[in-house]
Order: sequence, then C-alpha cells, then structure tokens
Amino acid sequence: MTVPFQLPPEDREPSPHTGWTRAHWEAVADGLLASAWRWSTSGGALLDLPGRPSAAGVRSDGLEGYARTFLAAAFRVAGAGGDDPHGWLGRYASGLAAGTRTPGRDDSESWPLILDHLVAGQPMVESASVALGLRLTAPWLWKNLDADVQDRTEEWLRGALRHTPAPNNWYLFPYAVAGFLESVGRGDAETAAARQRARELLEGWYVGDGWYSDGDGRAFDHYNGWALHLYPVLDAHLAAADAEPYGTRLREHLEGFGLMFAADGAPLYYGRSLTYRFAASAAVGLGAVTGHTPLTPGTSRRLISGSLRHFLNRGALTEDGLLSPGWYGPHEATLQTYSGPSSPYWASKAFVALLAPPDHPLWTDPEEPAPAEKADRVLALPEPGLLIQSTRADGIVRLHNHGSDHVRPHDGEAAADDPLYGRQAYSTHTGPTASGNAADNHLSIEVGGRGSVRRRIHPLGADGGDGWGWAASWHRPVFTAGPPMVPGLRVESVTFARGPYELRVHRVVGAPADSRVIQTGWATDPDGSVVSALHGLHGWDDASESLRAPQGTAYARWARIPRLTGPAGGTTVHVSLATLTAEPVPLEEAVTELFVDHGRVQVVWALDGARSVIGFGPVTVSLLD
Repeated sequence: MTVPFQLPPEDREPSPHTGWTRAHWEAVADGLLASAWRWSTSGGALLDLPGRPSAAGVRSDGLEGYARTFLAAAFRVAGAGGDDPHGWLGRYASGLAAGTRTPGRDDSESWPLILDHLVAGQPMVESASVALGLRLTAPWLWKNLDADVQDRTEEWLRGALRHTPAPNNWYLFPYAVAGFLESVGRGDAETAAARQRARELLEGWYVGDGWYSDGDGRAFDHYNGWALHLYPVLDAHLAAADAEPYGTRLREHLEGFGLMFAADGAPLYYGRSLTYRFAASAAVGLGAVTGHTPLTPGTSRRLISGSLRHFLNRGALTEDGLLSPGWYGPHEATLQTYSGPSSPYWASKAFVALLAPPDHPLWTDPEEPAPAEKADRVLALPEPGLLIQSTRADGIVRLHNHGSDHVRPHDGEAAADDPLYGRQAYSTHTGPTASGNAADNHLSIEVGGRGSVRRRIHPLGADGGDGWGWAASWHRPVFTAGPPMVPGLRVESVTFARGPYELRVHRVVGAPADSRVIQTGWATDPDGSVVSALHGLHGWDDASESLRAPQGTAYARWARIPRLTGPAGGTTVHVSLATLTAEPVPLEEAVTELFVDHGRVQVVWALDGARSVIGFGPVTVSLLD
C-alpha cells in the first residue's frame, strides 16, 4: 500500500486480518487533515480543494472542505481526550472566526448564508458538521472562543433552524445544530422545535428491520447508517441520555448490515453519494462506541479497519493525499450534481470510532473474521425489501434489490433510468453500468424496439431459511422513448438465492404480441478477478450473449455483461440462473429438473435434490428437501 503520508507498521498480533490498530486510524486522520489544509484560505475559513465545482458553487465547496474535515479533526481530538499534537483545533477556531465575521459577503473568507435547500441549501448540510465538531471539542475550542465569535457562530448556525431542508435526512442537520446549541446553554423554543420535527419524521420513515427510508417513499441506502442512525444515536451519546428507540434500531440494523462488507473490506456499491466511501462503516463504529451493537468488538474493528484500508489500498487518495471524487480513483458516474472536490470528506464520519478510547475493547480485543468470512449466508430483510447473499469462498457480498427505488411519492412513474437504485442486484465487487451503456442486472421489456426501465418498486415479500432466501417485487415497465407506458403491462420478479446461485424468475403480464424480454447479469472486467455468468432455464432463446459497456463501472474501465433474450406476449414466465464468483461456476449442471406450469416454477438442485417452488398470485416461495 502506498499513501502520501506515514503510517505505523502493521501489528498482526491484535489485528490478524488487517494489521491495523487505533494508531493507524489516528495517522490516517492526521494525514488527511494535513493534506487538505494545504488548500486553505489565509484565514482558514475555506478549504478550496482542487477539482470540478459542485452545483452549489466554489464558495459552498470551500465551506464543505472546512466543515467535513473539521468533523474528522473533532473525532480525532475528542477521542484523545483533548490531546491535539498537530494543533488542529487552533486552525478551525481561526477559520470559524473568519468565516462568521461577515457571512454572505463576497470576499476571500466569508461563509455563505444558510438558506432553503432549493435556493442555496448546501451550507445547511455543512452546518451539521460544524455543529458536531464544536460539540465534540467544546471543552477545548468553543469555551475558549471570544464571546463575539460565539455569538456570530450561533447566528450563522441558526440559519439551519429557520430555513427549509430537503425532504429527507436533511432534517437531521438542524437537529444536530439545535443539539449543539442546547449543549452549550443556548437552547430555546426554536431549537426544541427543530429537534421535535426531526424526531417526528424519523418515526414516519422507520419501516423496521433496523432501516429508515431516506425521506417519504422507499429509499434505502447508505444514508441509513451514516445519517439516519448516526445523528440521533450520537446525539444521545454525547448528552449521556437515553438513546431509545434509536439505540435498539441501530442494533437491529447492524444485525444485517454487518454482512454487507466483503472479505476484502469493500462495502456494497449501491445508492447515491458513494464517493463518501469508508463512511459506510460509520454505523459499525458508532455501535461499538455506544454499545448499541450485536457485533463483538473484534468483529467491529475487522469491519471498520477493513473498509478504511480497502480504499487506501486502491487509489482513493491522490498524490497530494486528497480523497478524489470517485470510488477507488476518480469516477464520474459515481458522482451527483451536488458532488464537489470536498464532498468525499463526508468519509470523516468513519472516524466516530476514535471516540472509543485506547483501552476500549474495540481497540484491545483481537480482530475476528467478518460475517462474510465465516460461512455462506443469505439474509432476507422484508421491510426494506432487500436480500443479502454472501459466499465464504470468495468473500463476495451481493444485494438483491426488491424494495429500494428512490422515487418520491409525488414523482409518479419517472421514465429516467437510475443505475444506483433501479438495478435488480448490487455487490461489493461490481458497480452498475452508466446510464448511456447497456444496463446490468436488468429486466427490460422491448415493445416496438423500445426498451423499458424499472423505477418504482413494489415489494411482494422476503423470507428464507437456513442457507437460502428470497425476495420479490413487481414493477410497471416505463419507457424512455415514445409513449411512457403500455396499458396493463407489469412484471412480477422473484430472486431466490442459495450458495453462489441466484435463481431469477419473472412473470410478465399484459405484454403486447411480438414484444421481447431481455435479462442481463453482472457487469465485470473480462480481465478482472470476478466472473459473471447467466444461464437461461425457461422462456429464453438459446444461449446467452455478451454486451459491451465501454464506459465501464467503478471497478472496471471497460466491462462485459451477459444477456438473455426471449419472446413475450400476454403472460409469460422467464427463469434464469446468475452467478458472480471468483471462479467460474458451471451453471448448466446446477439444476437437474425444471417444471413450469400455470405460472408455478419448480427447480430441482443438483447439489442435494432439494426443490425450490415459486408461485405467483400471490407470490409464494419454499425450499423442499
């Protein structure tokens, strides 16, 4: 591994899997901070990192650089009991004074005002990091500020309480601001109202299984851990208050989320804001710090250190020591319009683990294997409509998506393809193809030469047993060209996972005569470390073919995708087997018998003669010995 700053030597005795200790976490935090501060303004209010600006503009991006790195510095110093050998807090105190002197002014230091999210809302996001940083370091930074700087800071922060957030996790930003103000004796009816509103929304967004939707609708992604769990649980921890019901929900979330990291430390690539990278481990670290976790300390450290090291090993840092906008290196398709040069520093949330002091079991207990390293697992999460599948032999984790679409209730059936939510499956070793390329893990209905996309997803259930599981959903195919919909057309889909196998079953209802069905598999680098296979069992033409994705994925500059095609018209059933593995799996030999009758599908597995039985209307799934 090559990083542009010094790290301690590995210590394989306490950390046999990663070699990393708490000292490595401190060194990485210090290295990231030192690299970022090379780009500060003279007063330290803005960190203007090089790169393409976000839609919010350069000044907002500079504030983002200050705020998000401040969060890393705050976790670093607070976790060390105020010890600040590099003088980070002095820099942030100076920047705070400069940025709040004349907010909104067009000069070299002033911070932008916090306004409504549709006007100039990005500073509201950053206000939460500023507030958390101040709360974490209050004994050493806030309490030593001049009174006028404190007053100016409060007035700037209150902009988050007086303006409208985006209708999702953004409501936790004024929640965090209000929590800080109350912690330093500056609370009032305005702060209480902001916190109560966030709590009410969280109750409405909680669906069960430890999962919140990111706003109204069905948006289940990494924001569940690095925002919707983090802010309320950390708030309670810092206030030494009762964390319920949030602590119980975090514990339940980690029951499944701990399985969402590959053996090589990679988190699942799905949802938006993936340039935040190892922030995906924030919920694991938070659970260890607060005690709201089912994971042992050794397992927690294995996951968080594995994730941090995974990205540093794979080029996430530029030669200047900056986190690049992308995944491993720069990757445009990973980004959103709000992504700017400083956006990746939301990864600072992973350093919440440093709030566990050096003698905490998170750092002193021996590392244990990650859940994905222990055995083949299939875990159904019925409420979010997700199915997790991991295989011990290659350490790959796959997420089959039958419930997360990121379509807001008022959006109707949007026809635009969304690779980050619309695919049937995601993994720790592959990323979705970009919108302009052939779609991976996708079922398309082709009518008159026009292909459909999958947007709003309606869950139909998820369950399983020992070593197997399933999830199901239906969707209404929509078309990006010509008429957006075909009356009466719908697709009912079931994914049945067992070992490395993904049995994909679709019932297409109401298709016009002479239409076609297209099923694709995983997008992989032909010269890479994983192999994608797709085999038709029923309802397809002869053999699968290979499509090209020249724009590649976050894992491959250029990718291939297996594809099956078959005829449709009226009601038809289509059955296939897919795999994503480190070594090729002979799919032709995996099934010995197949029966399809009146929409009922029965598959007999060669492994042990067990029979998977899948029925539609309503969906029923079982595995019979």
